[in-house]
Amino acid sequence: MIKQEAGRGTSFSLMAITDADFTRLVTFIKSNYGIDLTQKRQLITGRLSTALKQKGYSGFGEFVNHLLQTKDETEVTLLLDKLTTNYTFFMREEEHLNYFRSNIIPEIVRRHQKDKTLAIWSAGCSTGEEPYNITMYLFDYLGAQAQQWDTRLLATDISTRAMTAAKKGVYELPDTIPAEWKRKYFVKQPSGAYAVSPAVKNNVIFQPFNLMDPIKFRRKFDVIFCRNVMIYFDQPTKDALVQRFYNATAPGGYLLISKSENLSQNTAYRRLAPSTFQK
Repeated sequence: MIKQEAGRGTSFSLMAITDADFTRLVTFIKSNYGIDLTQKRQLITGRLSTALKQKGYSGFGEFVNHLLQTKDETEVTLLLDKLTTNYTFFMREEEHLNYFRSNIIPEIVRRHQKDKTLAIWSAGCSTGEEPYNITMYLFDYLGAQAQQWDTRLLATDISTRAMTAAKKGVYELPDTIPAEWKRKYFVKQPSGAYAVSPAVKNNVIFQPFNLMDPIKFRRKFDVIFCRNVMIYFDQPTKDALVQRFYNATAPGGYLLISKSENLSQNTAYRRLAPSTFQK
């Protein structure tokens, strides 16, 4: 029997899940959040068993019944926090970010010389490294003029746990972070970790958002980052989301996805570079 540690001196066996309960749970997650877990039975039992027993559930059937009948916000949060993988880091897919720095930032800055307002969205921002990274590139490019611009960007995720970490903004930094950035954009903590500077933190607006919902933000976006998110969606879900992104993108605006993803050939976006598309 596989054991999973629940705490000091305690261990729980993994709960079994029936085919019917597995189907009901997977259907609920996919229809509400787009995440396809049809091949992830072991992941579901492994990540949820301990938490459900600690909360007093006798089995998956009782939990699924409660979840579907009540849509209990606490239980939905538990489900999403346990089953979403919030793996990210600074300078992820650096070649991609270099294209953003060298080609996209200069173009959108030229476009907005009059209003000096950029609209950028980090969709599926996880623990916050991506939107903070984008901010650093913007501040580097604008230099002393940055204070004259509204570069505040929107960062969204469905995971409460990830958003809490993102708002805290304290990280163990990888060696790939330039030394100049450590000096300019971070404050070293007594623990040895680094906190993003107040200027960088204040440039990011964190907001919970489910990518399955209609996109009705006030402005059209100059750039949408949605990297390593659509890998969890099936093709129809991806296509529908990309169309919503397209409708939310300003004319000439950009969509950046990850190297492990691609768009359907019939997408309205045109491909500029690997994983980089323009309206």
